[in-house]
Amino acid sequence: MKFITSALVYTALLFSANSAFADAELEALREGTMKKLMFHSTPADVSTTAFVTEDGGEKTLADYQGKYVVLNFWATWCAPCRKEMPMLSELQTEFGGENFAVVTLATGRNSPTGIDKFFAEIEVENLPKYRDPKQAVARDMAVLGLPITVILNPEGQEIARMRGDAHWNSDSAKAIIATLLNRGS
Repeated sequence: MKFITSALVYTALLFSANSAFADAELEALREGTMKKLMFHSTPADVSTTAFVTEDGGEKTLADYQGKYVVLNFWATWCAPCRKEMPMLSELQTEFGGENFAVVTLATGRNSPTGIDKFFAEIEVENLPKYRDPKQAVARDMAVLGLPITVILNPEGQEIARMRGDAHWNSDSAKAIIATLLNRGS
């Protein structure tokens, strides 16, 4: 019950923050499916819970501080996730580096073998195969449904959120990422 209450409060805060964009320039760049991307008027803290890396180690979102991150919560059984993952891969190819990363986090029951098969079938080789097997990170961040994609600023805070899939390789998505990167932190 505590989780449901926390998730509802967190979601309500995010949606109320979404009603007022922090930046008219970013708002103007949202076209097509990117209109679902909602920027928060105030950055939100993210989970500090560890997730599992490909080699069985652990990382946290704090490991990505210093760069913008497009964090995608997904699952192998999620049809929209299958559709958008190659587009996220394209975004990583174009912008990935010292100041930007696409981080994919399979939440729930997703075996390493199933994840490998998923990535092989969609021919994606440049995205991490991280797992959140107990949905702890997803729960901390009120991820209700998949896919959910959030954008983190270099300070490691959530600045935007999208429910559902999107064309992450669209001109609109690329313009949003380029604008953020051109600003630095």
